[in-house]
Amino acid sequence: MDIIRIVGENIRGYRAKLGWTQEKLAVRAKVHYNYIGNLERGERNIGLIKLAQIAKALNVPIYLLLKPNSFSESENT
Repeated sequence: MDIIRIVGENIRGYRAKLGWTQEKLAVRAKVHYNYIGNLERGERNIGLIKLAQIAKALNVPIYLLLKPNSFSESENT
């Protein structure tokens, strides 16, 4: 699995765990909601600054958004 898909799946997983819509995450991360959707579907590359904004909004360390299977591991805790 490539890093773009890993990041997208992790963003989607952590967002869903919070019960947030893409729009709510976008507002908190100060990005457009279409951008969140594109990331979650693996259609767009993400820069470090935007990744940091999204991690901060989700209240997760940035490295967890980059780690394969990060979200599925956190479901067990």
